[in-house]
Amino acid sequence: MTHSYTDLDTLSVNTIRTLAIDGVQAANSGHPGLPLGAAPMAYVIWSRFLRFNPRNPHWHDRDRFVLSAGHGSMLIYSLLHLFGYDLSLDELKRFRQWGSLTPGHPESHLTPGVEVSTGPLGQGFGNGVGMAIAEAHLATTFNRPGHTLFDHYTYAIVSDGDLMEGVAAEAASLAGHLQLGKLIYLYDDNDISLDGPTRLAFTEDVLARFAAYGWHTQRVADGNDMPAIEAAIAAARAETNRPSLISVRTVIGYGSPKAGTSKVHGSPLGADGVRATKQALGFDPDTHFFVPGTVAEHTRAIGERGAALQADWEARLAAYAAEYPQEAARLRATLAGELPPGWNEGLPHYTPAGGEQATRDAAGKALESLIQRVPGLLGGSADLSESTKTPAVTDGSFQAGNYAGNVIWFGVREHGMGAALNGMAAHGGVRPYGGTFLTFSGYMRGPIRIAALSHHPVVDVFTHDSIGLGEDGPTHQPVEHVAALRAIPNLTVIRPADANEAVVAWQVALERNDGPTALILSRQKLPVFDREQLAAADGLRRGAYVLSEAAGAPDALLIATGSEVGLVMAAPAPPAPQGVKAPVASFPGWGLFAAHPPRPPATAVPPAPARAAGGEAGISMGWERWVGDRGAIIAVDRFGASAPYQEIYKQYGLTVDAIVERVLALK
Repeated sequence: MTHSYTDLDTLSVNTIRTLAIDGVQAANSGHPGLPLGAAPMAYVIWSRFLRFNPRNPHWHDRDRFVLSAGHGSMLIYSLLHLFGYDLSLDELKRFRQWGSLTPGHPESHLTPGVEVSTGPLGQGFGNGVGMAIAEAHLATTFNRPGHTLFDHYTYAIVSDGDLMEGVAAEAASLAGHLQLGKLIYLYDDNDISLDGPTRLAFTEDVLARFAAYGWHTQRVADGNDMPAIEAAIAAARAETNRPSLISVRTVIGYGSPKAGTSKVHGSPLGADGVRATKQALGFDPDTHFFVPGTVAEHTRAIGERGAALQADWEARLAAYAAEYPQEAARLRATLAGELPPGWNEGLPHYTPAGGEQATRDAAGKALESLIQRVPGLLGGSADLSESTKTPAVTDGSFQAGNYAGNVIWFGVREHGMGAALNGMAAHGGVRPYGGTFLTFSGYMRGPIRIAALSHHPVVDVFTHDSIGLGEDGPTHQPVEHVAALRAIPNLTVIRPADANEAVVAWQVALERNDGPTALILSRQKLPVFDREQLAAADGLRRGAYVLSEAAGAPDALLIATGSEVGLVMAAPAPPAPQGVKAPVASFPGWGLFAAHPPRPPATAVPPAPARAAGGEAGISMGWERWVGDRGAIIAVDRFGASAPYQEIYKQYGLTVDAIVERVLALK
């Protein structure tokens, strides 16, 4: 049964609208169209359904709200201010200004109450799927009869643009397969995108498409009909075995002179347009950022209910802890993102006697061990588990009916996987990871970048890392991808040189809580270094370390990453031509090394001497920083080829003899 709606509800909706257009006008930039059209559906969600506590935006059993159409950010800022979050009216007045908490698109690490960073269309859609995955996993793992600790919904407002993006299609297909019944999206169906009417490019039957994905679908004919919106959301909540999409027919820029046109999508209304809109909505056109007292009292009272909701949850948590103390301790550590005592004990260790090992295999063995010891370690691969080793098992699958499973089969959906991983990280209580071939990291670059921006501790496992892939050829040989990943701020990129470095790399990734990590792993087998004779693999933590010292005073330095470390290790070995004496440095993590203060040559890569060579089986970009102006860069500045990888290395000059020749030619 729906609530009755009064003039106060209408006044509250119109207050959201006028705050939004005032913010855009003050900034002289922004997107007023969506807040004007979508304010009623947002208000219904927040006032009738959303369980939240503005005094503690991170309360664990809160409902999540995602504004996937993040260009309409003044909508969520207005909601956060009105419902009592720590976002003052002055911050709304500073929309899009330096140092404000109200940037042009919502940023989760910046603004209290913003769950995920949105704006790149479709990303928020995928984030919501990840949030629903995390909720389902935590509920199934920790809830007990009579003790319900996790029972919350993920709501989102999505736009035409979101639904056009391929990432939304990938995430929607996955959500339907997983039967995520606590996922409810309201579609702002206004027939307009930035370029004009959607009929220019988007004429599909959206609800039929989502029904085919396995979603529960409904249509609301009038976006201002709040009782109908409420009834549709209630029906979506009653559908427990399918995610829901509710198409709400709205008018973009409702109430403004430009209503129903693309002109109101991404441009301020102008002073006259703002006045006319306020008059149409019953507001004084000469007031700015005005919140009627009755609205402030009403919306703040709704927000204040959150303290009681959280207190009730904490009482339930205490009762749970009394009956299930071990589970409660594990839960608290999981929610805090803490690693349990002994989490990295029993990890595999490799010696040369065991033979060569691909770093993907060693990392996979480490992951299998870590899954048993690290609560909440949840993820999988984009239909490549046998190849990426993330992990190569079929039991323990996260599926409808078994949300306690810790292996997710993402299918061939790299982009959707990346967006879902971000949602899982933003939700909390799980440590997400995903695996695919390095060459496909480009498909998911958007969510990798958002993870770095938002400080999400996601682990991306990228295997088949270079021309070492061999016969599959240049389409699958990612010569430029490592450099492209290194270019993303706050993304830690690690390319381990042998099996033991791969094990340490996983530890470094899980110890990091302030951003994502990309593990770059080989398909081909690599030598396992004798750590009794050489430096310990733990040197990887510094990003770079001298693996092998020179015999006598060095006259050269050899630096490499990944599979090429084994290659350059052979260069100084006797009978090396003309007596090359060179320490060899493994350089698995450029960013890790750059983040550390300068270290003496005995513990890190020394300054480049007169003769230095460094590189990897990828493009040369960036290596000049490490080898110096007088050094030689060993790299692959062209696409690969289809042939056995040993032959490709030979043809591309990645051989011991070629490297020695390059070093000796240095002045």
